[in-house]
Amino acid sequence: MRRGEGRWGVPRAVTAVHGAALVLTLAAFAHTLWYGIADPGHALAFGALVATGELARWGAPRGEREPAPLGAAGALAYALLGPSAGEPTTHGVFQVIAVVVAAQLLAAVPHVARGNGPGPDLAARRMLSVAFAAVCFQPLHNSGQSARWFGEGPYFALFLLLLLALTALCDAVLAALLLRARTRYPYGPLLRDELRALLGIGSAVCATGAVMAIGVAVAGLWALPVLCVPLLLTQVSYRRYAAVRTTYRQTIASLARATEIAGYTPHGHARRVAELSTAVGRELGLSGRELTVLEHAALMHDIGQLSLVDPVAGGATATLPAAEQRRIALLGGAVVRQTGVDTAVAVVVERQADPYREQPLSARIVRAVNAYDDLCGASVIGPLGALEQLRLGTGHDYQPEVVEALAGVLARSGPTALRPG
Repeated sequence: MRRGEGRWGVPRAVTAVHGAALVLTLAAFAHTLWYGIADPGHALAFGALVATGELARWGAPRGEREPAPLGAAGALAYALLGPSAGEPTTHGVFQVIAVVVAAQLLAAVPHVARGNGPGPDLAARRMLSVAFAAVCFQPLHNSGQSARWFGEGPYFALFLLLLLALTALCDAVLAALLLRARTRYPYGPLLRDELRALLGIGSAVCATGAVMAIGVAVAGLWALPVLCVPLLLTQVSYRRYAAVRTTYRQTIASLARATEIAGYTPHGHARRVAELSTAVGRELGLSGRELTVLEHAALMHDIGQLSLVDPVAGGATATLPAAEQRRIALLGGAVVRQTGVDTAVAVVVERQADPYREQPLSARIVRAVNAYDDLCGASVIGPLGALEQLRLGTGHDYQPEVVEALAGVLARSGPTALRPG
């Protein structure tokens, strides 16, 4: 059993978050069944909106940060709903949770049948974030305090925006916590990634949720279908942008495979180096665009070998003389520049063979990980022997912190997880 894990191998932080979400859900359903549904028309309308949003995530690519923005906006709007068309509403925190969870469960049925159901982490985060917003708003509204403090003008709108910002922060903290518990990557960079993501589709979700709550307060439920359209268009645009990025990465991966198809490098070498480099980069605190550049450079790090007349034995550039390594790296950088890939990727590729004190961090990572994979595949020393060879080279070739980060990643995933074969 690893440190921080429970009896069944599940990280304790994940168990705590899932447990809190489950307890709140059961309490919400029990409360709603006992006291009945207040304002059933509004509950049905917002439940249908959340369910429609969840169904609209059909075809969302795996790993998308917010696969159901319309559902998230609808859930937040219900949590922050005060009056409707000038008339007061009486639903409370527990009913908000019950309606949102019931709508999500209903919409999840076709996704589960298709084998693409929502993950438990995302479902728990969504429920807890909505509960946070409802707890912050509903008691103030039902007691009349929000009307006395903020009225119905711009101060009330600012109050809603503040609550949405805090709710988004709560969701980002939970997302980074769950990812930290499952991957053991440093928490700071993970939280930074989540906060940066809020500037994209997250800001549109929060803004739409606030506008929906205010629109229903003024015009009633008729405002919901009208206010859904901008977010749906944003979702379509975001999906197209994500598709372009996916195609771009696939193009880079195809270019990287050219060395394998031509017989210059072993099968799967570029993919293994890219996966392990990304893990080491996260271990060292890289995030966002830095990780993207690192991954692309790791995929294309051997492309300079296509310019060689005679292939390197086994494709293992780590065993070559330093001058030959630098020549191949410079050739690779020139090739990358000709492909139109980001210039930052070319810089990493062409500097991967320099002494580590003269390299950017991404180049240091690629060099160490490439050497590890080369040494594992070109000899019988094994993963532990390869790491020992890297440690012996920390005086000039490999940064000690990078080598130790690599050792840490391998210790968690198993040293043979990314070996050739």
